[in-house]
Amino acid sequence: MDNLELQKTANEVRKGIITAVYNAKSGHPGGSLSAADIYTYLYFEEMNIDPENPKKADRDRLVVSKGHTSPGYYSALAHRGFFPVEDLKTFRHVGSYLQGHPDMKHIPGVDMSSGSLGQGISAAVGMAISAKLSGDDYRVYTLVGDGEIQEGQVWEASMLAGHRKLDNLVVIVDNNNLQIDGTIEEVNSPYPIDKKFEAFNFHVINVDGHDFDSLRAAFKEAKETKGMPTAIIAKTVKGKGVSYMENQVSWHGSAPNEEQYKVAMEELEKAGEALCQK
Repeated sequence: MDNLELQKTANEVRKGIITAVYNAKSGHPGGSLSAADIYTYLYFEEMNIDPENPKKADRDRLVVSKGHTSPGYYSALAHRGFFPVEDLKTFRHVGSYLQGHPDMKHIPGVDMSSGSLGQGISAAVGMAISAKLSGDDYRVYTLVGDGEIQEGQVWEASMLAGHRKLDNLVVIVDNNNLQIDGTIEEVNSPYPIDKKFEAFNFHVINVDGHDFDSLRAAFKEAKETKGMPTAIIAKTVKGKGVSYMENQVSWHGSAPNEEQYKVAMEELEKAGEALCQK
């Protein structure tokens, strides 16, 4: 896919996020929107996956450690063909397979159930070690939140990843600078994030998480890096794509009402139309 197609797809993923959260009357739009371009790049460009065969043995794995951003995750999976886009409207409803947090037993394409913050990166490290032990060449990606890396388990897992030289592992930090209670600096600053990962023997790349040229270059560099895992620190905007949600901590875990939903969808429709004019 070229950048324009990726931008159009990411815009559709964002519509899916708003649709899911609005219909559920609950959920986490802010961090889903900040990660939408990352999800889009991973599923439509980077990862070796097959929606027709979600469990194929040599597939690349993604562990969404910040599992509360499931609306973004599900929207990307749906638009990639793992299940119907229409099902996003059932998000968090009683009886729906699209639960509030990713469930590997019931959702096609989900490689690891997640939600308890800090734990996903440990699962990803385990998968990467397994690939090394088995001589498999699949790659493992994990998406973590910048607030989430305040959890100690993240650094225990990182220590092991660096020690085992897991060059088949890519940790992506969605650095939108906001968590549930405010800015990450105010709550418990993890900065400088890049220097911390470097101290754990990671190759570190800082990128604009909304720029597909930057993402493409970063993932290419990660693939070419041998003998150490890679951490991509993606600078993003929480709520990206919906004007009244951008950089507003109140939209970490709030659902739009009917009027707000209409405004958001109108903005995304206009953004999509503008991309079609290019």
